[in-house]
Amino acid sequence: MPHLSVVVVNYNTRDATSACLRSVLQTSPSLDLELIVVDNGSTDGSPEAFRERFPAVTTVEAGENLGFARGVNLGARAATGTWLLLLNPDTLVLPGSLRALLEFADRHPEYGVFGGRTLRPDGTVDPSSCWGAPSLWSLAMFATMLSTAFKRSTVFDPESLGAWDRDSVREVPIITGCLLLIRRAAYEHLGGMDEDYFLYGEDAEFSLRAGRAGLRRVVVPDAVIVHEVGGSSDAGGEKGCMVMAGKVTHLRKTWSPIRAGLGVRLLLAGVGVRAALEAATRRSRAPWSTVWRRRADWRDGYPRAEATLFGRTLADA
Repeated sequence: MPHLSVVVVNYNTRDATSACLRSVLQTSPSLDLELIVVDNGSTDGSPEAFRERFPAVTTVEAGENLGFARGVNLGARAATGTWLLLLNPDTLVLPGSLRALLEFADRHPEYGVFGGRTLRPDGTVDPSSCWGAPSLWSLAMFATMLSTAFKRSTVFDPESLGAWDRDSVREVPIITGCLLLIRRAAYEHLGGMDEDYFLYGEDAEFSLRAGRAGLRRVVVPDAVIVHEVGGSSDAGGEKGCMVMAGKVTHLRKTWSPIRAGLGVRLLLAGVGVRAALEAATRRSRAPWSTVWRRRADWRDGYPRAEATLFGRTLADA
């Protein structure tokens, strides 16, 4: 049985995923690990390339685009390691990072879910390795644009966790799926990722569910990856729609109906204000206008949003 199983979900990112797999193998030569890549029905020759370039890597072909949650769960079912690591395909692991993450986890059994520090390709800190939990206050700050005006403020942008650069060990509410370590037995006990989600939001729900089950979540700053955010989805309005669908799904599934309804209205208000500002300033690039225009496609959350945003039938979803 390997000590670590690394699961990467790929969708039409053959070269980026190849670089990710190579970084794992090259930076962790002495680790007892297995590497599993789940291909979500790519049309760019990904499975064939992975088998040719990395014969020791297990390639699981889903046959269709399952999204992130279902893809990760498929990979986890193929895993045999003591520890399970979820890793985004658009990341590069820096030397010593996986060993540092595992050694910290072995030394600190009081924690149950472990994340790391992510950098952008230019070397600056990407704070998206972890987040605070959403609340009515944080959504009100989004609706009024105070979270944008006072970005990374602990008061007005609480989900960002403030100006902390993820450079110290710290317990957090949400570890994101770009780099998430957990014992495989614990992952299975929790039931894995919620497969009602298609893309975005599933890792937040998983982390908070893990917390309710008594698993503390912690950032390990010595575990560092470089993250090219949004490798398998564009960075404009279409991605914004997916992100909003995930947020709405989280609210509707985990909050009371009255509280969730208010939360969704605050999300809609925040998107509407940003779209109005884009229109008023006549910006050439207006992603929020796309998100607002397509609000009917995401405001009900998944599974309906899977059909409206990705062209899938509700039966498939």
